[in-house]
Amino acid sequence: MQDLHNEIHANVQCALKEDIGAGDLTASLIPRESVLSAAIISRENAVLCGVQWFEACFLALSPETLITWFANDGDLVQSEQKLCEIQGKSRDLLTAERSALNFLQMLSAVATQTKRFVDAIADTETVIVDTRKTLPGLRLAQKYAVTCGGGVNHRLGLYDGILIKENHIIAAGSIRSALSRALAIAPPGAVIQIEVESLSELQEALTAGAAMVLLDNFTLKQLSEAVILTHQQSEKRVILEASGNITLDNVRQVAETGIDRISIGSLTKNIQAIDLSMRFKASK
Repeated sequence: MQDLHNEIHANVQCALKEDIGAGDLTASLIPRESVLSAAIISRENAVLCGVQWFEACFLALSPETLITWFANDGDLVQSEQKLCEIQGKSRDLLTAERSALNFLQMLSAVATQTKRFVDAIADTETVIVDTRKTLPGLRLAQKYAVTCGGGVNHRLGLYDGILIKENHIIAAGSIRSALSRALAIAPPGAVIQIEVESLSELQEALTAGAAMVLLDNFTLKQLSEAVILTHQQSEKRVILEASGNITLDNVRQVAETGIDRISIGSLTKNIQAIDLSMRFKASK
């Protein structure tokens, strides 16, 4: 993945500007010399993620803020566990609190949900993959969170991989012509994947030399047949990915068909923030 340093800075600056605007009116009630300490407590079991974003929110306003962590990104944390302690200027801590927690709660939610899917298929050869269905402006952050939960990143955007979908095939004229064109224009190292919606389309893609195929909304029976067909028809290694209507209730059955990858948009799209609490106390 790309270097996160600049991305974190941009994310945090955007969040703080959005929240603070011309100034934090409520924080101005606090004396400038006031100092506070605080602790972040997890109120549920989760996978921690977002430490760097959390820290950057406070440090952007007050570089001398002290933060001591008792867990790291990717760690499993328990309900009522203390995650970190913070000490710094009261105004700055109170101003940065919501933005910092927003990042930590959201990214921990992505990592936690990913871990649930990864655990559900832990003893299979299948991997869980994310998609481009991310929150606008937070793609790299969410994809980082997926890796903290044990998942694998798909392409980061439209620029680093080719995914030929139904409308691309229609515009190109056929699966063969779309794949042929993709092979001609793809930069070195770029992944080329094509989406199919039936076994006959899979057969056509294999005949055309596809190396990675996305099986869209296949039934379990169709997925099993697709794995068999691919092994029979292709002499080279072809990666098969399942997508569409996959939940925690059926993900294991999908993996047991022998599929290589399962892509799940809900990892980054349908998330519920992890319940974290920031408790303040006056420093002596």
